[in-house]
Amino acid sequence: MNLYALLGVTRNASPDEVERAYRRLARRYHPGINPGDRDAEQMYEQIQRAYSVLGHPERRREYDRGAAPAAATIETTVSFAGFDFSTPAQGPMAATFSELFSDVFQDAAREAIAPSRGADLEARVELSFADAIRGAQVPISIVRRERCAACAGSGLLPRPAVTCTACGGSGSRRWARGHMVFTKNCERCGGEGRVSVQPCGGCGASGLQARSEVVTLTTPPGLEAGSRLAIPGRGHAGARGGPAGDLYVAVDVGEHPYFRRAGRDLLITMPIAIQEAAFGARIDVPTLDGRVRLRIPPGTTSGQRIRVNGYGVPATGGAEAGDLIAEVQIVLPPLQDDRSRDLLREFARLNPADVRGHLFE
Repeated sequence: MNLYALLGVTRNASPDEVERAYRRLARRYHPGINPGDRDAEQMYEQIQRAYSVLGHPERRREYDRGAAPAAATIETTVSFAGFDFSTPAQGPMAATFSELFSDVFQDAAREAIAPSRGADLEARVELSFADAIRGAQVPISIVRRERCAACAGSGLLPRPAVTCTACGGSGSRRWARGHMVFTKNCERCGGEGRVSVQPCGGCGASGLQARSEVVTLTTPPGLEAGSRLAIPGRGHAGARGGPAGDLYVAVDVGEHPYFRRAGRDLLITMPIAIQEAAFGARIDVPTLDGRVRLRIPPGTTSGQRIRVNGYGVPATGGAEAGDLIAEVQIVLPPLQDDRSRDLLREFARLNPADVRGHLFE
């Protein structure tokens, strides 16, 4: 498998071009964006492996020379060196077989130098009601661990070669559990007996440094409260050149003074005057994108709903646009003078119908 072809870049691509290609593909095939898609999940894993090689200068050079793109691991050979009965095997020097295997294998695992994926980050943002419906670009301030610039993420800096203090220059280390004595290559010098690197002081040999960063989150139209969005590659950087984790953003949505949401529809309570309800009218109704003209039929009652097609949540991802639903609320205008009061009394005399009679049938 050609790792360059997998990321869609040439062999001459710069590190920035490789990283941009990785982020673009990781965003496209991320499992959080393609739930249940096994092909996308496998592609995402291949992209992660490709970037763990091409995103690390030394491993990229080895790959270009024809080396297999395998993750770096430490080879620790443990040899049994016999028994030592000169000291008693009591107290802390006495060992069970479980402790012996813990020494032999767990130490090697802890000191392995294979790249590892960075941890994911969590953040939370609040969108206005209008931005959640229309979509928006939201800046998010985060603190993430990034590769140390001084050591390029390796955690080590070159230095003049000196005798390894861990093994005294022998290249191997010896230890005992009980009466059994074991030897293995010194991990600090790789069995060479001399050390030509030193821990990076800038990052404390971790290869990572914390830094503040502003990430722009692009939200899709029609986002609902409680949604969780993923930004691939914007989590903590991976140790020893491993790929970065992802940033997950939980979304809260503020309330609107007039609109409410019901699925893909927007609801608004629309006051109309009593005479508009009686004789009908044409009124302006607000939307999130301006005004729309609405016809009120004669004899409209309070609570009646009038639908305006296409003025709800915008169409996205194959879903149709929602509607604006105006719920009528009949309002009696203030009575400004005696003439208005007399006319209202005359109206009541001429129309004596009991509007609550159905409640007692």
